[in-house]
Amino acid sequence: MRVKLSVNGSVYEREVEEHFTLLRFLREELGFTGAKEGCGAGECGACTVFLDGKTVNSCMVLAVEADGSEVETIEGQALNGSLSDIQAAFDRHHAVQCGYCTGGMVLSVKELLKRIPKPTVPQIKEGIEGNFCRCTGYQQIIEAVLDVSGQAESAGKGELKHA
Repeated sequence: MRVKLSVNGSVYEREVEEHFTLLRFLREELGFTGAKEGCGAGECGACTVFLDGKTVNSCMVLAVEADGSEVETIEGQALNGSLSDIQAAFDRHHAVQCGYCTGGMVLSVKELLKRIPKPTVPQIKEGIEGNFCRCTGYQQIIEAVLDVSGQAESAGKGELKHA
């Protein structure tokens, strides 16, 4: 089947097999490898991308279902070679270790901040609950979100004990 979609502002058109997931299409056909396959079941969030403005687990969407859509990946976040504000906050707070979850986590945080510009720690936890991080223990991620949302003074004041 023929699929045509916009990824990070550029239009791509390719023939794909009907069973190709959006994740496989992005990685294998287009070379956007920032979204990772972690679980293949929509549980870990490593494959998170924006599809028509909303985060989705790209391992659970068929490429043909995305035909005609706009997709935004982690590769589309940096502008003119500079990290986005969220990516820079992750860097400042060492919220990245192995990096496997980072793309999906950054996109989930972006969606959260669109909805709630100054989220509380419980709101941050809820906003990233679909993304599984095996390395950081989440404290640095939460601190990065507090920082990028202008609440850096809230980081490290005991609210994270149960992170």
